[in-house]
Amino acid sequence: MNRKKTQRRLSKWLLGAVLVSASVYTPITGGQAVAAEQSYKAMEAGINQVITSQRMRGTKSSIVVREADSNKIVYQYRADQGVTPASNVKVLTATTALEVLGEDYTFQTDVLASGPVKNGVLNGQLYLRGTGDPTLMERDLQQLAKEVRQSGIKSITGNIVADDTWFDTKRLSPGIYKSDETHYYAAQISALTLSPNEDYDAGTTIVQAKPTKNGKPAAVTLTPHTNIVKVVNRTRTVPKGKPNTVTMARQYGTNTIIVSGNIPVNSSGKRQWVTVSNPSAYTADVFKRALAKQGISFSKTTKVSRSKTPANAQLLATKKSMSLYYLMMPFMKLSNNAHAEILAKSMGRAVYNEGSWDAGLRVMRETVQKDGISLKGIYLEDASGMSHKNKIPSEKISEVLFEAQTKPWYPTFERSLPVAGINDRMLGGTLRNRLTSPLVKGKVLAKTGSLNHTDALSGYVKTKSGEELIFSILTEGVKSTAKPDIDKMVQVMAAQ
Repeated sequence: MNRKKTQRRLSKWLLGAVLVSASVYTPITGGQAVAAEQSYKAMEAGINQVITSQRMRGTKSSIVVREADSNKIVYQYRADQGVTPASNVKVLTATTALEVLGEDYTFQTDVLASGPVKNGVLNGQLYLRGTGDPTLMERDLQQLAKEVRQSGIKSITGNIVADDTWFDTKRLSPGIYKSDETHYYAAQISALTLSPNEDYDAGTTIVQAKPTKNGKPAAVTLTPHTNIVKVVNRTRTVPKGKPNTVTMARQYGTNTIIVSGNIPVNSSGKRQWVTVSNPSAYTADVFKRALAKQGISFSKTTKVSRSKTPANAQLLATKKSMSLYYLMMPFMKLSNNAHAEILAKSMGRAVYNEGSWDAGLRVMRETVQKDGISLKGIYLEDASGMSHKNKIPSEKISEVLFEAQTKPWYPTFERSLPVAGINDRMLGGTLRNRLTSPLVKGKVLAKTGSLNHTDALSGYVKTKSGEELIFSILTEGVKSTAKPDIDKMVQVMAAQ
């Protein structure tokens, strides 16, 4: 990986976030403090008006607003009621990861040889051992392959072995439905996984279909290309101006991606992230192709397999990921589910030597408790928020947000939150197209959350009077979407 280039890119995002944060979150002056002491009755009336509106009728909600400096609750509505938080679970995941793993935490991917090397021939297996790096890309595997070649290996008689034993073999959390499994947000979790680009959607490949000649199939490519995925091309190029009806989906339980539909001449085609079944084999296969590009040959029986690396294997090459300090940006700004689940398993491995959801979620619960926050009403099935069975009261999320301010890693967490109305994707994130009015633009840092019939938003808002408030708004049982209603509540807070 060209680590310097990536770090420069992330540093640019961070610098922008710092500038936005600095311009918005200024110290409160004495006059502002007096203004901040005014009654919250107008805010209470405004939020209640939204909650009791026709749109919100029948919706289960839990809402809390606190003063960021004093922790005083200034508004609450069923604050102790457990509600499906969707991706607001990531508030707990991110803060726990920063507390337990630390800002300097990195993932390591190693290449090791087991067997003697004579005259450039490795008479044994070549192992690719991962610890969950969600930022590993094809270019990193190419660099590792180059280092293998530089070590003197020209030929391999054994297998290319994927070692993903840092985590357990459970690939999907309980909240993933069969219909989700083809989509990027429901990628399988492995200690050895690969991302197709710098969004770092680990465990996916980018499928692209481009028009050819009228009546002919589209040209379909995978990025990165992998031999473990089979593409069935059922597309047809149609005349210019016709509708683009191309769909892309992986057949359940297989590594077959069906691409079908019509694609108009002279159109841009279609591009979509599709998950890969067995990310470990996917990564090892792309690595094998990288080795071949370096001129390394294989025996006729060489294949990609899976096993634990022997203790006496010789280390040939190592790649360390960016630190958690940098990873927090794409994780939280883009609400990356795979990052959340990888961090949970990493915490389980770090604390209990068990890279599992059970161990990781246990660490999350215990860390919350250590900050004096009761677990009453909290139930977690995953660390990303995909499960509808997850339940958290808004008062708990707001307590976590308050405690986070006291931590040395808080600036990193704060920078990672989406910023309302800021168009840059790596600053505004999932809030870039919301809360765009002058009253709230750039003045709300918050984590979004959305599932079917479930919407949430929790974070920090700077009010008109210069005060900072912490809020958590959780809704479920929504008929369509509660996002406009949530945004109205936040605007009421900002007008305080």
